[in-house]
Amino acid sequence: MSTAAPSSSRFPKILLLSLTALGVVYGDIGTSPLYAINELFFGHAAVHRTRADIIGAISLVIWALTIIVAFKYVFFVLRADYDGEGGVFALYAMLRHKKTKFTLLLVGLLIFAAGLLYGDGIITPAISVISAVEGLQMITTSLQHWVVPITIVILIGLFSIQRQGTSKVGSIFGPVITVWFFVIALLGLAQIIPHPAILEAINPLNALQFLFSNSIRENMFILGSVMLAVTGGEAMYADMGHFGRKPIRLSWFILVFPALLLNYLGQGAFLLSSHAVMNGNIFYSMVPNVMLIPMVILATFATVIASQALISGAYSLTMQAVGLGLLPRIKIKQTHAHHQGQIYVGFVNWVLLIGCIALVLVFQSSNRLASAYGLAVSGVMLVTSLSMIAIAIYYWKWSKTKTLLLFVPLALIDATFLFSNSLKLLDGGFIPLCIAIGIYLVMTIWLWGRANVSKTYTMHASLTVKDLIDLKQKQTVFLPRSSVFMSPLPIETLEDKIPPLVEIFHNRYEYLPKHIILLTVRAKKHPYIHDDEGRYEVIKFYDDPDKGSITGVKVRFGFMEEHNVEEILEGLAQHHELNLEANHKDWLVHVIQEKIVTDPHIKLLRRLRFNIYKFLQRNSDTADHYFGLGNEVGLTIESVPVSYK
Repeated sequence: MSTAAPSSSRFPKILLLSLTALGVVYGDIGTSPLYAINELFFGHAAVHRTRADIIGAISLVIWALTIIVAFKYVFFVLRADYDGEGGVFALYAMLRHKKTKFTLLLVGLLIFAAGLLYGDGIITPAISVISAVEGLQMITTSLQHWVVPITIVILIGLFSIQRQGTSKVGSIFGPVITVWFFVIALLGLAQIIPHPAILEAINPLNALQFLFSNSIRENMFILGSVMLAVTGGEAMYADMGHFGRKPIRLSWFILVFPALLLNYLGQGAFLLSSHAVMNGNIFYSMVPNVMLIPMVILATFATVIASQALISGAYSLTMQAVGLGLLPRIKIKQTHAHHQGQIYVGFVNWVLLIGCIALVLVFQSSNRLASAYGLAVSGVMLVTSLSMIAIAIYYWKWSKTKTLLLFVPLALIDATFLFSNSLKLLDGGFIPLCIAIGIYLVMTIWLWGRANVSKTYTMHASLTVKDLIDLKQKQTVFLPRSSVFMSPLPIETLEDKIPPLVEIFHNRYEYLPKHIILLTVRAKKHPYIHDDEGRYEVIKFYDDPDKGSITGVKVRFGFMEEHNVEEILEGLAQHHELNLEANHKDWLVHVIQEKIVTDPHIKLLRRLRFNIYKFLQRNSDTADHYFGLGNEVGLTIESVPVSYK
């Protein structure tokens, strides 16, 4: 009984997490039936509606889902967790320390893949919501002109509520998406029963025969459309840290996968029946007239939930990028007092909204938007497959033969889909590609700029801790209040350099604070800092009852954690580990702000990179605000010139 109790007590929790995961993880892939098969038969692919082609095309969709999502992601990619976290930045953090040519290439590709995900975050809400609202055209053609305005209103409403947080609305995500999957499964089953011939699509030979019956050019358009059925599959890996591996797998195999298979088979069966496809929309043509309005409402809710998941994913992606030092400090607002993962990033929110509205206004329909869709996801999936080769060899200790036999074929499949989607480049695929290139440049320039600042900072003439102690011992009068000096570099020994602003402070006021705290906040390349690693370290360099103290404090955070330094300092003050006032309103915090000065004679390209870096730096959140030192702390920001030649 003692061994059975833990597993039985965990089971309800796993079920609850599985239900919650439905709304966050599977909203995107779950709403793909609204437009994927339409694009296959009525879009660029324009597959003929003969019996053999219908069965072959549906078979291709089914086996793409099975191989890419059910096989690769569920069984293998989900194993590549980094302290429980997944996604491109988890892979980035795992591989950046492996200094081989292959891993260095992968690190660059993973940064580019992150940019592709931002592009996907703009396209997904637009195509998902407009595909749901297009159901209004099935009720009456007079509503056709209202599709775009209604879509824009829904998108504005969705992005406007983000500032308030989504905890209350989020509680209904799982149940609504559960209803959605049951309904689309029943819709498909209602078509399969009278037309069971579509079950031949389960045989993968039909998919292969279908591909061989078409030209290479035709297959490229076909595979580009099939890709729409698996978009969103990468979310199960990105969201693994929120729910865990077991709930994601459980919800996939119990409900999501069967519901998608039944609906795609049902859409194929509907085409075999020779019933008329109204307005080129297979999905809504399967819905009985009496249920059309409720179905449009349910689909709209489902697509809003799918969009919400992508928006929240973009916030998390930004938080991880900032924590890993890939982006400037961006203002991140916690929207829930107890759940750290619920955040709001205003800049990202409004950029996504503007992008979504622009796409809806330009493309006007889900079929046309599908031209811009798929390229980003296929790129991310290929980079993930390539990264799994390194993960299997370096972390799972697999042999190279075993690793290559498994992941090279999967990477070739992803590469084929990526190449097929490249045909959409001029029809809208350039949009996520341009976004990815822009994000990649921002991240790499920021990395390059920070490395140069750090290098120049270490060369900057400054006092050491030992010099500061000597200076303190010579003084007889001190400022009574404690001062916290933030240092960009860790201070651990007497020979380490102190921040230049300590010397500036002394030169300006001719006195030193009685108690000096040299604070360094380090963002570790791990998702979380655990108790055994130590959240902070206090180093007493000098302590005298009359002349005060000099203390070094190192605070560590993972790239998935909120940087609440004030809370840690207050705890240290209360436990008398620091000579710091208990009330944070009495603190004096001093922050360095680098002023970049460039030589006018440096090369044009280098000057351009520095100018971009300077722009990013000027728009970066201040260190005190980003590290959670609050708005009531006494603060000075000192500009320190950093020159480059």
